[in-house]
Amino acid sequence: MRSNPLALIAEITHRCPLHCVYCSNPMQLADVHSELSTGEWDHVFAQAGKLGMLHAHFTGGEPLARADLTELISAARGSGLYTNLITSGVGLSEQRLRALVDAGLDHIQISFQDSREDTANWIAGSKAHAHKLELSRAIRRHNIAFTVNLVVHRQNLDHLEEMIAFLEQLSPDRMEIAHTQYYGWALANRGALMPTAAQVEKAVNVVAEAEKRLAGRIRIDSVVPDYYAKFPKACMGGWGRRLMLINPTGKVLPCHAAEVLPGMNFENVRERSLEWIWEESPSFQRFRGEEWMPEPCRSCERRSEDFGGCRCQAFLLAGDATATDPACSLAPAHPIIESAIREASSQSAISRHESTNSFIQLQKTNQDLWTYRTNPK
Repeated sequence: MRSNPLALIAEITHRCPLHCVYCSNPMQLADVHSELSTGEWDHVFAQAGKLGMLHAHFTGGEPLARADLTELISAARGSGLYTNLITSGVGLSEQRLRALVDAGLDHIQISFQDSREDTANWIAGSKAHAHKLELSRAIRRHNIAFTVNLVVHRQNLDHLEEMIAFLEQLSPDRMEIAHTQYYGWALANRGALMPTAAQVEKAVNVVAEAEKRLAGRIRIDSVVPDYYAKFPKACMGGWGRRLMLINPTGKVLPCHAAEVLPGMNFENVRERSLEWIWEESPSFQRFRGEEWMPEPCRSCERRSEDFGGCRCQAFLLAGDATATDPACSLAPAHPIIESAIREASSQSAISRHESTNSFIQLQKTNQDLWTYRTNPK
């Protein structure tokens, strides 16, 4: 028997009041009527506890859109799981926060789009920034761990120092500075989001300086963009090696983007146990080990570190899920990445006006989707 999965990512809904242009969620979202029920999630958490999982990360969409979130937190905690709520904070009052903490919430992560209110609201497509500030102060009045998350990209990287100072004032235990990863809507908007090489280089230095300054007070975790790395990251710790993600309809995935891969059939918790899916399912077996690897991965000394990189990125960029991740400098398809970098670095900085028009156009072509995300029936 292989080692147990460490964590469950519970994607309990795709509903969301925000319209973040860097969203990596699938472009085809799950209908509210197909979501797992409270009882079905309770059964999932019980199985996760028996499998020896340690964490349950509640995410979406916006998990607060579920009226039964308090019950779900309680069920996960009752199954011995450390509970983490990943949220925009929209829909979270101090009264509801208190109820979640009483139910067993251990950790909360709030996302911020910028330090400047007008820019933050513009990126999120919602006037949510002021509420996030108020909520952050309320969180510190409770005995739970607190992380602030900031997604950075071409439109906000030039004032990263200001954003770090802003997040520092919120007194989090941990600060996550994550460069946009290009899946879903983020890939569709890549031209307006991808930073230049100069922006990335400066950002790395800014984060390094902040890590030194805040050492011992606030932990900083930084996620750099794949496109500027020499080697790919071990996506999600490797395919089916550490985590299980369950989407709102009950499909069990090795990562949040896996459904883009053609020819893959992912099992559902309504039909199979988590243990069987982890140990026996063809979907979780597909890219484990090294037999599937092409060259140069198969003979690369890094193959047990990055496992050939991200399968979804390989498909989205190279059209082949079995290819070496194009982010790898050794990949035959790496010129795709080099071309994207040249394009990003050759353009002058995109103005807010130009970007806004671009984003609005994308949103308008998917009006039914955005309406559903904000106002589910």
